[in-house]
Amino acid sequence: MTSNKSLFTIMMVFIFVIITVCAAFSQVGNNKNVLNPNRAGEKELLSLPQLNKKLVKDILENRPFLRMTELDTLLSQSVHKDSLSKLYVTLFIPINLNTASRKEVWLVPGVGKRMAHEFEEYRPYKALAQFRREIGKYVNDKELARLEQYVFVPINLNTASDEDILSIPGVGKRMLHEFKEYRPYRNLKQFRREIGKYVDEKEVARLERYVVLN
Repeated sequence: MTSNKSLFTIMMVFIFVIITVCAAFSQVGNNKNVLNPNRAGEKELLSLPQLNKKLVKDILENRPFLRMTELDTLLSQSVHKDSLSKLYVTLFIPINLNTASRKEVWLVPGVGKRMAHEFEEYRPYKALAQFRREIGKYVNDKELARLEQYVFVPINLNTASDEDILSIPGVGKRMLHEFKEYRPYRNLKQFRREIGKYVDEKEVARLERYVVLN
């Protein structure tokens, strides 16, 4: 007869596996400690020591930024490079692991030439689980979790789970419903047309960067 201790151990292993599997299909890295410039409020932005009222105003007026390089171009005009490096630790637009330029990858805090090469070597990424597995060969779990905050893998519009869709920054239950209502999508033009009924063109463009049709 299996002891209570053994049953408890089996249950804990099962729970761990379920959590791991669910996390493996998450599309955007866990970036709760990193503000997204496209979603952060004015007070949140002003709380960052590298930003002043003018810079915050510039960010709010020019967003959404479709690439991290766009934000960097704006801020680098008036913020020193060293200060930008510190700022990007807590303010960052997640980069598309499959399409980000080398310059975008280098903007990820702590990523140099060697790690940028590793990021690009394993393209195309199908899921964040692949990123964890491959990059985990070179860094420990803590560093892997830190790097994951700054990246994402686009989801398939026609097959993505609710969890995948909700992982897109700014997508809640209402937009989840709209994403699913028009399936199957034949092309991204249809996505723009249908989702454009609910948000403006800039927001559609921001949402589109997180999706693909295979």
